[in-house]
Amino acid sequence: MSLRPGGPGVKPQGPFVHPALFYRDDAEYLGGTVPFVQAGRAAGEPVAVAVPGRRLELLRDALGPAAREVTWLDMAEAGRNPGRIIPGVLSAFADRHGSGRVRIIGEPVWPGRTATEYPACAQHEALINLAFAGRGVSILCPYDTAGLDEVALADARATHPVLIDRDGEHVSGDFAPHRVISAYNRPLPEPAGAVAMRFDMDALPRVREFACHWAARLGLRADAVGDMELAVSELAANSCLHGGGSGTARLWSEEGQVVCEVSDAGTITDPLAGRRPADMSPHGGRGILLVHHLADLVRVHTGPAGTAIRVYLRA
Repeated sequence: MSLRPGGPGVKPQGPFVHPALFYRDDAEYLGGTVPFVQAGRAAGEPVAVAVPGRRLELLRDALGPAAREVTWLDMAEAGRNPGRIIPGVLSAFADRHGSGRVRIIGEPVWPGRTATEYPACAQHEALINLAFAGRGVSILCPYDTAGLDEVALADARATHPVLIDRDGEHVSGDFAPHRVISAYNRPLPEPAGAVAMRFDMDALPRVREFACHWAARLGLRADAVGDMELAVSELAANSCLHGGGSGTARLWSEEGQVVCEVSDAGTITDPLAGRRPADMSPHGGRGILLVHHLADLVRVHTGPAGTAIRVYLRA
């Protein structure tokens, strides 16, 4: 059995192509990914593969000498924060190759993603469709149907206009990326044992000191305390400038991570805020972009009542 994304089948409705590959085992994985890479190389298109470690080695071995012509990234590291994938992996590769067409295999959802991480993964897959609309980019996203639950597979059908499985390619009748973006914009669960500080513009130096002090006390490794300080500094400044002039910072520990939440009265109206490269962000969001690059995970809830952004760093 061979799955052939990139060959004959469903025709894209524009220059951007974003299929999901549903696979059940290694054979189906290779049957869908190897032809995708080979078709890209035959067309002279630069190809990148960003998948979790074991799948990375599996595909690299299957390609043999042709693997030298591919850019390889371990998604478990490069994309451990899903909010970093669009600017730091996908756009970074596409922009590096100018206006020509590129191909990318990106697997941001895999068995082992935690329940805390998953909503950010689903939103990321939906936001790809906004970030690359009109661009000459093909992004194939594999989904392990044997290891993922039905929620993840249903979300894949909603975030990808084309599905590829053992029966071939077909249009997804459930494609509705904006619904997924909205569905996972949920109020974040209340933490236990958080310490809190209110701040305004005059208190920005003190909120940075507060974040450093409590991040260290909560067990954040010394080399990451500076990252937490910088993240809190950016988010608190955003609150003062765009979120009503003040906000609240809270810190706590959770499942081997130190978490800081900065909340304020503002509303984020741009769904791609913090996910565009800095020089392509006309609506701001540069502070959030930096936070995405610093953090192991970022969760956001925004609405008319205000915005809360949580930054997770491994302790």
